[in-house]
Amino acid sequence: MSNSFGILFLCVHNAGRSQMAAALTRSMANANVVVLSGGSAPANSVNPMALAAMDELGISLADEQPKKWTMEMLHEVDVVISMGCGDDCPILPGKERLDWEITDPAGQDLDFVRRVRDEIQLRVEEFLRERQLLAIQSN
Repeated sequence: MSNSFGILFLCVHNAGRSQMAAALTRSMANANVVVLSGGSAPANSVNPMALAAMDELGISLADEQPKKWTMEMLHEVDVVISMGCGDDCPILPGKERLDWEITDPAGQDLDFVRRVRDEIQLRVEEFLRERQLLAIQSN
């Protein structure tokens, strides 16, 4: 596991943004990347519009369940990427933390959620490319 690189995506409900980010990362990252997601106040289920938006890309969130972030998760990763949970997202000394200001898609229609998904996809791809963690590197 010493060659692995861990990423934890956090948002408030772990029902939309962080779920989409984790799934997109898993679909684009190389095999050494470990991806986790969590929320500060998890919802009961994944946002149905997030499910639909990801299905359009052939990525299923059907088996995902919102979960609360834990200290164990924090210790397993190299970087924490938060998306709108502010002070509710943890800061752990020695861990890199990035804040991506991405609008919460909760309660929004599919067109809105698609735009959020596309923004997350671009950010994930850029992040993975910068870190040379993409499954397929293009020059």
